[in-house]
Amino acid sequence: MRVCGMTDVGRMRRDNQDSFALRRLEDGTALLVVCDGMGGAQAGSVASSVAVEAFTATMEAALAGGIREGPKEQEQMLAAACREANERVYRLSRENREYEGMGTTLVAALVRPQGVCVANIGDSRGYLLENDSIRQITVDHSLVQILVDRGEITPGEARVHPKKNLITRALGVDSQVECDLTWLEPGEGSRLLLCSDGLTNVLDDETILGLSGREAGPEEFCRALLGLTLERGAPDNVTVVLAQM
Repeated sequence: MRVCGMTDVGRMRRDNQDSFALRRLEDGTALLVVCDGMGGAQAGSVASSVAVEAFTATMEAALAGGIREGPKEQEQMLAAACREANERVYRLSRENREYEGMGTTLVAALVRPQGVCVANIGDSRGYLLENDSIRQITVDHSLVQILVDRGEITPGEARVHPKKNLITRALGVDSQVECDLTWLEPGEGSRLLLCSDGLTNVLDDETILGLSGREAGPEEFCRALLGLTLERGAPDNVTVVLAQM
């Protein structure tokens, strides 16, 4: 398995409020996480960096005792790490007035040869690319996703909706938050892509898939994703993390 991660401030933002982490562990296991912070001044970057740190530290401590094989056990580990990250960000926002109301999205994956467990909160996404196809494996916690689910707007209309950035669930905003959990069994050669909405607000699924087919290596694919997003204006921070099975 090969892993890669990259981030860029974009063309219009002054600060990068995205954070990410990659951890290569023993026996072919990898831990990936992307957070997209929100909040005034530096609060967004604080929220995302604290969440990434707390999440990875909690996962590494849990994994130190050995990998638990079953999907349910791994889902429980990811859920516990999300709870710890939420508590850390929420507590910091309550203790410091300058951080009041800050929060962050989170999408993370525990990647093993036997399977992949994905957790998400907010509208940062996970995609599985395999067999010349692309599938979004996370569901956005956002207002426009609710409208799409109700049939009030189409996915295409959601991409340009004036309220597309309103999320309905975020880490660190409330004392408790629920994460979605997804178990996958990708085939050899599959690619797992985690990203902030700075990518998906600019590139659609077909474009992402096309770049994947053109770029053989994970580093080249990540650079191509960032490069095209920047070429098309990149109004937001953009972060991509990839695991190639």
